[in-house]
Formats: sequence, structure tokens, C-alpha cells
Amino acid sequence: MSFSIVHLSDTHFGVAADLRLIQAVEDLVPDLDARLIVISGDLTQRARHGEFQAARAFIRELERSAPVYALPGNHDVQWWKRPLVPFSPEAKYAVHRKYFGPVLAPTLDFPEVVVAGAVTAHGLAWGSLTFRPGDLTIKGHLPTAEMARVRAVFEGSRPEQARILVTHHNILRGPLTQRTGLAWWRRAQEAIMASGAELILCGHDHHHNANELAGRLVVSCTGTLSTMLRGEYVPVFHRIQIDDDAIQIDEYCWDLETGRFRRGDAHHFARPGRIHEAETVAATR
Repeated sequence: MSFSIVHLSDTHFGVAADLRLIQAVEDLVPDLDARLIVISGDLTQRARHGEFQAARAFIRELERSAPVYALPGNHDVQWWKRPLVPFSPEAKYAVHRKYFGPVLAPTLDFPEVVVAGAVTAHGLAWGSLTFRPGDLTIKGHLPTAEMARVRAVFEGSRPEQARILVTHHNILRGPLTQRTGLAWWRRAQEAIMASGAELILCGHDHHHNANELAGRLVVSCTGTLSTMLRGEYVPVFHRIQIDDDAIQIDEYCWDLETGRFRRGDAHHFARPGRIHEAETVAATR
């Protein structure tokens, strides 16, 4: 079993988009042999029609290489519409749906993997509120119903499939911000662990990170393809290789001198569930 994913995030089409990075990704992706391309939210800067049109054109170009999975981030939500249409909470996603279809977080089923998304971007919502005014419309949350749906998808998957969850908001603390993207993050982490996910793909914090949650959930948090960088971090995206007993995350880092992405560090993680299954089979022989 072998399955490769290109993981992008936070393109921020609009004033913040860096077209050099977008062009470099378009040029490189065909050579990365991806079976799937994931964009984990914040396709746009202000959720405007023209920005979504640019994002759609980018995705159509990527689809020449592999299917593309995209879900909304907090910048893709027209949260200001919610108070104006009190009986239609879905109005804030209307423009996203216009360009990317009615299902905000679809499920994809491949022979090797099953991919489920969970919408964490809800704009100005009770579940996303914190004690910091600056978090308004920026923080996300994981509704119980979203995680129940994801858990049902994973419970219905086949034993040989790797279970992949896509969210927008980062579930681990960013190395610079030292914050997760989710309100009530402990509860969210517990729900994610209980869902049965093996790998989670997220973004939001504009940093790149490859790590584990609780020693058994691999986390790919990729950076931004925009000018909205944090600290000394350079733009980075990930290529992920899933094999029978391991997950490898390769960093592709922006090289200012050449104007290209170059392969950087590689991070290797065992798949504990697969190792346990192998030991169980061996013990019964």
C-alpha cells in the first residue's frame, strides 16, 4: 500500500496572495506524483466572488495532476451575513458553495485511504468565542455533530484504509503563537482522538509543523502560500507518503534565490495501529 498527498493551505487569494508561490506550486505539483491534493482552508482573503474565482482557477489547474479536496477556512466565511439572516445560518457559506459545491466537507473514498473533513470555521459563533476580543471570527470550533459524522465515516471504513481527517484550524500549538486555532481545544483534541483518525491535515496558523498528538495521531500543519508570513518562517507545503507501516511528511520550502520550492526536512512516523495489527497476526500463527 502506498498513497501520496500534496498538502497546501492558506492561499488567501486576494490582496495577500503571492502569485510567485502559486505559480511555483503549479509548476512543481505535476512532478510530485500525488494521488490527492488537499487545500485545508483560507482559499480567499475576504470571501469575495473574484477571490473565489481565482481559487477555483488554481484548483482547476491542480486537478490536471490529481483530485483536489478543499474545505472553507475562517477567511472563506462571510460571517457578517449571519446577523442579517437570523434564520439562515448557512448564508455565510453561500459564496463558497457557489464555487465549490453544496458539501462543505466532503468524504473521499480511495482503495488505500478514506478522507473526511470537519468544518471548524463558523465565523462569529458561540462555540468559537473566547475571552480574547481579537479571536472574534478567527478562532474555530468542532461541533459535536461534525465529529459524530466523521467518526461514523471512519467506523465504516475498510481495515486496509488509512483514515485521514481534514480541518482548517491547527489542533496543535503553533511554534510562534503558542496557540491552537480552536476554542475549547482540549475537548476538540479528545474528540479527534476518539474519531479514529490516523492523520490530520490542517493549516490556519501560517506555520509549518509535522508532529504527533498523544503519540498516535500524525499531524501535518502546513504553511501559507501568501505574503502573510509569521516571523522567520518561509512558505512551506508538505508532500505526505502513506505506506503500510509508516507516514512520511516531506517539507517543500521556498527558496528565494531560485524562486522555487525545494525539498527540505523529512519527518517519519510509525503507524502504531498497523504495527499492533501485525503483531497480533504474528502472535496467532
